[in-house]
Amino acid sequence: MEISAAGRLEVRITPADVGKRVSVRCLEEPGATSEKFTDTVGVLTSWDAGVLMITRRNGESVRIPEAVVVAGKVVPAAPARRRGPAATYQELARISSRGWRPVESERLGEWELRASSGFTRRANSVLPLGDPGLPLDAALAAVRRWYGERGLPAYLQTATGAEGTQELLCAELERRGWVREVSAEVWTGALAPVADRAEGAGVALAREADEAWLARYQRKGVSEVALRVLGSGPSVWFATVPGDGGAPPAAIGRCVVDGRWAGFAAVEVDPGRRRQGLATEVMAALARRALDEGASAAWLQVETDNEGARGLYAALGFAPHHAYHHYRAPDEQGERRGRG
Repeated sequence: MEISAAGRLEVRITPADVGKRVSVRCLEEPGATSEKFTDTVGVLTSWDAGVLMITRRNGESVRIPEAVVVAGKVVPAAPARRRGPAATYQELARISSRGWRPVESERLGEWELRASSGFTRRANSVLPLGDPGLPLDAALAAVRRWYGERGLPAYLQTATGAEGTQELLCAELERRGWVREVSAEVWTGALAPVADRAEGAGVALAREADEAWLARYQRKGVSEVALRVLGSGPSVWFATVPGDGGAPPAAIGRCVVDGRWAGFAAVEVDPGRRRQGLATEVMAALARRALDEGASAAWLQVETDNEGARGLYAALGFAPHHAYHHYRAPDEQGERRGRG
């Protein structure tokens, strides 16, 4: 909210501020006897035909008629983070991509097209870090051709909620009928506190995912392509807590060490052994190995509806850094309807 020296609410944003992070206050029910207001903070992605479009941190787009706007101002590009290692979105995007390498990739300007026979969206989507070297419509057409030649749907992986993320690109994709199918968050934290949380006793570490580890992994029928993706990264470690009596492991995890960063993934626990601290044991063992290799910071990805995992990671000192989304290209009929 912006208040003038005279105590009046003021709108201090214009269509020229598209692309900036703003805070907007709106009147909920114009003309009502008691005034009720709502506040929206996010990136102003468009201001056309009397309507503002603001993309929030989580990627949600909010339409606001300018007639109900009573105050607005430009705010800093990203709020100050209270904890966790300092990192830019671009740094984390590149680190996470190196820790989950596709089987095949190709450059389109500064975009990376990635394909791995459909194993996970991250390894079968475009990472658009910069300029594709073509107008957007031409770049998207090239993306669709590239994935079509491989019999795969075309996806773009975008991000929102931090300085340098891609709210404007998200808005442009939505205008063209691309559909946001999956959203998750990247969290970061200091590595040493994770290593100190548990003994890590009984956790075996290995450089490769063996049959026992794969028996606990949630993605069944893992192919040779999947094994290549799982094993990719500068320094990869797999953790296993053995099960009882030859049963599949009680818990597993994966970690990729890349310079100062350690990335955790595939932390899974036997449903019958949950709430016994096994996930913490796995992460502690992996964190100790990562510390030995010189890492000091950690990142991980967690879906927005996984409350159990979010509670665990928060307790270990992690906090959200940014949200990321996978946009799928519309089919030809849907695209024609969107343009009609």
